[in-house]
Amino acid sequence: MRKDVRILLVGEPKVGKTSLIMSLVSEEFPDDVPLRAEEITIPADVTPERVPTHIVDYSEAEQSDEQLYQEISKANVICIVYSVNNKKSIEKVTSHWIPLINDRTDKDSRVPLILVGNKSDLVEHSSMETILPIMNQYSDIETCVECSAKNLKNISELFYYAQKAVLHPTGPLYCPEEKEMKPSCIKSLTRIFKVSDLDNDGILNDKELNFFQRTCFNMPLAPQALEDVKNVVRKNMTDGVKDNGLTLKGFLFLHTLFIQRGRHETTWTVLRRFGYDDDLELHQEYLFPLLKIPADCTTELNHNAYLFLQSVFDKHDKDRDCALSPEEVKDLFKVFPYMPWGPDVNNTVCTNDQGWITYQGYLSQWTLTTYLDVQRCLEYLGYLGYSIICEQESQAAAITVTRNKRIDLQKKQTQRSVFRCNILGARGSGKTSFLQAFLGRNLLKQRKIKEDHKSFYSINTTYVYGQEKYLLLHEVMPDFDFLSEEDLACDVVCLVYDVNNPRSFEYCAKVYKQYFMDSKTPCMMIASKSDLHEARQHYSLTPLDFCRKNKLHPPQPWTCNTVDAPNKDLYTKLTTMAMYPHAKLRCMCTCNRCTFCICQNILRSQLLTNIKAKFYSVVLNRHMAQADLKSSTFWLRASVGATVFAVLGFAMYRAILKQR
Repeated sequence: MRKDVRILLVGEPKVGKTSLIMSLVSEEFPDDVPLRAEEITIPADVTPERVPTHIVDYSEAEQSDEQLYQEISKANVICIVYSVNNKKSIEKVTSHWIPLINDRTDKDSRVPLILVGNKSDLVEHSSMETILPIMNQYSDIETCVECSAKNLKNISELFYYAQKAVLHPTGPLYCPEEKEMKPSCIKSLTRIFKVSDLDNDGILNDKELNFFQRTCFNMPLAPQALEDVKNVVRKNMTDGVKDNGLTLKGFLFLHTLFIQRGRHETTWTVLRRFGYDDDLELHQEYLFPLLKIPADCTTELNHNAYLFLQSVFDKHDKDRDCALSPEEVKDLFKVFPYMPWGPDVNNTVCTNDQGWITYQGYLSQWTLTTYLDVQRCLEYLGYLGYSIICEQESQAAAITVTRNKRIDLQKKQTQRSVFRCNILGARGSGKTSFLQAFLGRNLLKQRKIKEDHKSFYSINTTYVYGQEKYLLLHEVMPDFDFLSEEDLACDVVCLVYDVNNPRSFEYCAKVYKQYFMDSKTPCMMIASKSDLHEARQHYSLTPLDFCRKNKLHPPQPWTCNTVDAPNKDLYTKLTTMAMYPHAKLRCMCTCNRCTFCICQNILRSQLLTNIKAKFYSVVLNRHMAQADLKSSTFWLRASVGATVFAVLGFAMYRAILKQR
């Protein structure tokens, strides 16, 4: 809503413009009327809409045409005053004042007009018969008021209607010629209906209607009032009420009725509560609330945001298969002005066998958007009505800004849930396959992906010591001469080379030496396509020697040319490295299957102690089991040995005594 309202009064001389203003202020008819009243400001606390109102008078005797034009351009609403007992002043409304105002205002932002018939105390008849054709001819005219400055008749009402014409304009909502709501208004109210329809059954039941009423007007509807509303719709529409709930048609009919009966402030209250401005566009402040993100901090969705997104998923997963079909995705995004997800999303997150986004994939995509472009995430949550449904001040309440990464490094622990891994390697090294394998797709499934549907990102969950974390993989285009800050800014780096290509490793070695050798970002070398013949790399050092020299973990063999889904142990290792970048990583056995553990000298945590305790417990149990199998032999040998040692000891003791 506007912060203030500026009302301009124009009209022919002697029609009573100044008298109307003076009567409003002093609440009595002035004996001495000046040529022009000074600008008056009515404080917000004494106006019905709680908005400061400026009232400006115009006098032909004291002001020039240029001053009039300036006032017209500054006015929010213009009252054209005429005298009900002066036909010439009425004729001037259409012959002079309306054309003059229209010439000085933009066609797309016409100022609302109010016709004011003053001096009604001097006549016994009404001027409405003459004025109604004029109102029908000009859509800019909001209403017409007959009043009397002398008798104080309708003075307060006049300025209330003028204020209302600015704060709750009819123009954007309703077309009087066709006697129906405008398409933009229908579109906005349809979105509001879909957001309020919490179970997505196409009906606002009593619970949803009461929530809607409380959200917009801060009070629930009494049961009888609720029935009265539905009865009004039933009488006028056959399909306005269904299963004792309000349908979309019934909802739109109610608002049409409000507007036709002059209660368009009701519709505007609803529209503004759901974020719309005077042009029926969602406010920028609503879509993009202020959110401060310090340097080296990331953005994640909090628990309440995930609960909300879960409810949105459940609302649109009509067949309850824990996946969103293309039709269900389309239905979900009907409250958006555009389709936010393209075909690449299906290759960024997990899908089912039909290629539909699963529940896990759905949450992963939201996590990805929040991490990479939090402003876009705020916008999306705004379209879904997060702040309204969750009763929060704005969508910013859904976002957690993580602490500075430097603090995480100092404390050697992190509270973050999303970690970024940048994938670098020469062309054809297998980077794209590495991304897709993270989503459970082997080489056969990857070959079915269309070229223009591929994604440079993939995101999925991994488990590190029982904690669920998101790992975000980003494929960096192989341009050795230039790597941007975004290419370098990540939690862990994955350098991929093709074991079958003798020139593939050289790229990884050069990138590491130039960009990551002196950085604090942990790196892992991936020996891709390990199912193929390993060629000798054309580099001064072998990949293994290079890793040893630079204190990196040995190259990890990897392939996605498998019958089943590719192994995901490497992704868990990458997440572990991202979580604990300073830890020296080693393997507890030589099977190359277990995930990395953390050296006790680097991170003395209770978790590690428990892991080691379990490990040594297993070893001890194995020895005990072997001992149990040979228990009889063991104890027999032990008892014989003890007897022999006892006899020999006793004999030596007696010999020593004899010598003494």
